[in-house]
Amino acid sequence: MTDQPGQPGPEERLPAPRPETQPAPVERFTSPPGTRKFELTPERAAQIVRQSSNARWVSFLAVVIVVLFVALYWFYELGGPLGVTTSRLETEREAQQVLSVERGYNIYEANCARCHGVDGEGGIGPVLNRQDKLFQHLNESYLHNILTVGGRYACGNADSQMPIWSNEGDPPGPLNYIQIEEVIAFIRAENTQTFTKRDPELMEPRIDPVTGEVETFTGWVDPNYEPEANATPFPACWADEFAEGSPAPSESGEPPASGEPPASAAPGGSPGPSGSAAPSGAPSTESVEIVASGIQFTTTDVLAPANVDFTISFDNQDANVPHDVDIRDASNAVIVDSQPFPGPEVREVQVGALAPGTYTFFCSVHPNMTGTLTAQ
Repeated sequence: MTDQPGQPGPEERLPAPRPETQPAPVERFTSPPGTRKFELTPERAAQIVRQSSNARWVSFLAVVIVVLFVALYWFYELGGPLGVTTSRLETEREAQQVLSVERGYNIYEANCARCHGVDGEGGIGPVLNRQDKLFQHLNESYLHNILTVGGRYACGNADSQMPIWSNEGDPPGPLNYIQIEEVIAFIRAENTQTFTKRDPELMEPRIDPVTGEVETFTGWVDPNYEPEANATPFPACWADEFAEGSPAPSESGEPPASGEPPASAAPGGSPGPSGSAAPSGAPSTESVEIVASGIQFTTTDVLAPANVDFTISFDNQDANVPHDVDIRDASNAVIVDSQPFPGPEVREVQVGALAPGTYTFFCSVHPNMTGTLTAQ
């Protein structure tokens, strides 16, 4: 067809038919019958059976090894039955606890010993190693609060000398939360376990230069300690312990059961002398001087008159550190029990007549402070 009518259009072409063709003949490949026939010789068949048996044994041994490994690893992780072995996690926890106590010892020695004493015997700060305090008062929560908030948490005293040690406090202190936990772990460590003193920098064991042996220490907490049934709970504020008229701690580290100081018999069965102020009447003219300085008695051997009343002039020269002077006889019975007071201050302690003999005077606040009093 064209656009112009009457003119012929282009020739229409159809697909040209193709003639039929035949594929070229191809010769088929064939193989001899021997190649298409598969047979096993008896030797080869026996070899295959042996290989199959060996493979089954190898598989069986592999399964047994895997089962034994899983079982042993299970007991290694969770511990053996009936407590035969300890789990890996428990063993690691105990090792970490020991290391925390040893690190806490170094932190306490560097930051706390100046006020609370090397062995927690007290000084500028309160005693920490007494069993009655460790039993119910110095628990982990209380210690954490004290180290985070400072001494005002215990006594409500904004001017408390106990600073804030935690860097999470306000204002922040020098110790991070891990060091706080390590100090608490040291204070709460039990005295049934021995720990190693380590170098603060390298954490290598310290060697005693004299003996050549590794230096060790033990904890303070006695796990078998139980307070008496009628024991007075320890005060929340340590300053209350040394307030006028409050009971002083006994030599054993336990507070008296009642509010009155314990009375014991003097040698010979006579009533024990009081450690409080002098009784009514004429005061004794005999006087003995005892001085406490540097958390120790400067005079450890004192002479006193026998069979007569006398007075101890007790000079506490340690500023803000409470001391007292008590006396016990040869049977360890306390015959003079005075009241602690912070220094610097001088107080008179009236002592009744003592039979001739040797006595021990000591500070109930710091039991390591002792001396000998000879009555003659």
